[in-house]
Amino acid sequence: QVQLAESGGGLVQPGGSLRLSCAASGRIFGANGMGWYRQAPGKERELVATLTSEGRTNYADSVKGRFTISRDNAEKMVYLQMNSLKPEDSAVYVCNADLYVGIGVRRVVWGQGTQVIVSS
Repeated sequence: QVQLAESGGGLVQPGGSLRLSCAASGRIFGANGMGWYRQAPGKERELVATLTSEGRTNYADSVKGRFTISRDNAEKMVYLQMNSLKPEDSAVYVCNADLYVGIGVRRVVWGQGTQVIVSS
């Protein structure tokens, strides 16, 4: 079994910062890509940031310049540093990973989410 568990969410004021963490557990041989999504009430799930195995990053226009995605392969962790938070950033943030769980065995795994609330 391979699972992702997010942490680091909470309540912050506008302009504040949070660092979200996503810990992977289970037998993992590698990652093709990782990402963070978010879901806010009344909105569809939005892709926030992605990170490929080559180190390439991509961000939603709404978070460019404010958010940074990174990873620690040795610790099986992926992070999302969020700065200059805005009320519109409030959402449940979900970790996603395209993983190799065996030799040539590829699985897309989702976490359960961590809530971020940015008060106005």
